[in-house]
Amino acid sequence: MRTATTVEASSGWPETRDFVLEAEKLGLGECWVAEAWGSDGPSVLGYLAARTDRIRLGSGIMQLGVRTPVALAQAALTLAEMSGGRFALGLGPSGPQVIEGLHGVPFARPLTRMRETVQIIRSAFAGEKISFAGRAFQIPLPGESRPMRLSTTPNEDIPIYLATLSPRMLELTGELADGWLGTSFVPEGADAYFRYLDAGLAKAGRSRGDLVVCQGAEVAFASDEDELRTMVAGRKKELAFSLGGMGSASTNFYHDAYSRQGWAEVAAEVRERWQSGDRDGAAELVTDEMVLATTLIGTEDMVRARLKVWRAAGVDTVRLYPAGDTLENRLATLGRALELVTEVP
Repeated sequence: MRTATTVEASSGWPETRDFVLEAEKLGLGECWVAEAWGSDGPSVLGYLAARTDRIRLGSGIMQLGVRTPVALAQAALTLAEMSGGRFALGLGPSGPQVIEGLHGVPFARPLTRMRETVQIIRSAFAGEKISFAGRAFQIPLPGESRPMRLSTTPNEDIPIYLATLSPRMLELTGELADGWLGTSFVPEGADAYFRYLDAGLAKAGRSRGDLVVCQGAEVAFASDEDELRTMVAGRKKELAFSLGGMGSASTNFYHDAYSRQGWAEVAAEVRERWQSGDRDGAAELVTDEMVLATTLIGTEDMVRARLKVWRAAGVDTVRLYPAGDTLENRLATLGRALELVTEVP
């Protein structure tokens, strides 16, 4: 398996910067930069392109609707040039709370917008004159405008990864993307994702080997069972937020993903309590199994075994979020995890 991590620069930038630079020295393979509702991605990626030599960089993710498809292509082509070809473009639909509540852009028809965005970006990557007439985008607009091509050097080698969770988006990922940026992943319930990814791959005449599966999880090492219980308890409110607080009251892709993997009843109860304001009550409903199934938390032997399960389930790249209250501790956790990944066939 390849190794990766995700960072963002909303706060504590000096430590984040140092973490990435030291992680490259440790042998980490990839660094994805998030936006969410914090810092922007391209600024951070441009900085890291200048400060790193080997690690691959990716946007994890840039959101649909915040930039035009051509602006996304411009950013990707620029970052690929600045990094010497070490850039991958990660795109995601985000959710209505961020897209509509923060940016004031309609969230409607995300599937159509994703498909058309990828098509337009690939046209720009190829150096073609951009002429597109779809349901979400029309380039150029009617009038005196004529199709244009970007003045940058074409680069069709930039991989496009999609961060998707819903069945139709997963199918589109299998059909169009070079890679899948997944989350909320339970290897024992991987069919909840792969049945749709595989359907998309088959639709395009492709196989699983044509799609890089990149999955993320927190990694933390417990010295014994007592410490492990404390770790798990501390993660329950974070998971309750994902199930009940991400997205809107009616649209929460994380909640839906956990539901499809066998926790529909508890996920519904967690969301109900969270939405009613009972955050502690919501966290109490989250089980130890739910935390351990979607993370790499445990003793060293547990994490080693879990990594093998992830690989057997079809994960090509493991995106590690190392725990630690200091930079030194986070790097130590990352270093131990990287060593364990090398043991996975």
